Amino acid sequence: MLNKIFQKLANNYQFNSFANKIRRKRFKYFLNVISFLHNQKKNKIRILDIGGTQKFWEMMQAVNLPIEIVILNLFKEDVKYNNIISVVGDAINLSQFKDREFDIVFSNSVIEHLGNLENQKLMANEVLRVGHNFFIQTPNYFFPIEPHFGFPFFHFLPRNVRIFLLMNFSLGWYKKTKNADEAAKLVDEINLLRFEELKNLFPNSFVIREKIFGLTKSFVVVNQQVKEIIFNG
Repeated sequence: MLNKIFQKLANNYQFNSFANKIRRKRFKYFLNVISFLHNQKKNKIRILDIGGTQKFWEMMQAVNLPIEIVILNLFKEDVKYNNIISVVGDAINLSQFKDREFDIVFSNSVIEHLGNLENQKLMANEVLRVGHNFFIQTPNYFFPIEPHFGFPFFHFLPRNVRIFLLMNFSLGWYKKTKNADEAAKLVDEINLLRFEELKNLFPNSFVIREKIFGLTKSFVVVNQQVKEIIFNG
């Protein structure tokens, strides 16, 4: 029952879900950035969306903006818009793209899925290399509800306890696993970031804190130009 409630609240693909309302509020910042960069460039803005989907841009009602979007994911999807390209790739190795190829690099809740700080540093370095600007969101390590498993303080529990829970219960977005190896793979995939770690990954950046009931639920890390656009127009 609790798991069903979590999925209803956290479903990013239900327009009126709690999670989607937060995403739309966050995306308003990004729309301001797109508008400013477009007025500055006088041409379409090239965006790299790491881990994104066509559905996301549809739900944000952004597909008709003056933008060209390259969606990079582990799978290729059929797209129906001329300004969206789907490519298969790896967030930690963007070697198919040139330096500063994109006006801005965008990503929602991807960097925490890379398993460890070493891989997260590789992604951050690639973001800094291929983009003139960046807008990267990730959950806060210290928020009490783990956002993937929907279980209070899940990520603070010992690893063997987390594996046990996944072997015996469906949690968050994950069905009960078949064995310990499958559970361990899920547990080891997620590495939530602290504020200081995010700042170290993206030097000279600015971190926006997204709050719920006074608690920081997630971070959005941006470069200085994007910060100025968001807060000063």
